[in-house]
Amino acid sequence: MPRPVKCRRIESKPDVELFKPRGIPAFMLEEVVLGFEELEAVRLKDLEGLDQASAAARMDISRPTFQRILRSARAKISDALVNGKAIRIEGGVYAITADVRKCCACGHRWHAREAEGCPVCAGKL
Repeated sequence: MPRPVKCRRIESKPDVELFKPRGIPAFMLEEVVLGFEELEAVRLKDLEGLDQASAAARMDISRPTFQRILRSARAKISDALVNGKAIRIEGGVYAITADVRKCCACGHRWHAREAEGCPVCAGKL
């Protein structure tokens, strides 16, 4: 019997959960399903530029697990881009980190324990 999957930490759910090629109705497209934890791994490694150890620590998982999640996510994204498939972001085993704030004005994200203004634009949450 396999071990139960450990809950992975993500900072937040994405604002948009479906991407598709332009000009083709969604019902005509095959979909690739990307889990929330897979998107978080890509975000931390490729968008924020963290090394794997730091990204794995932020998600509360081991480096080998982070590498497997990242490899799976990149394969799915590549398949969708090369073969003209839609990408639906949903599911997975995850918990949302409670101390992450997002500015409504500029979209900046930061770690904070209390509600406060954005450190970049002083906007409200």
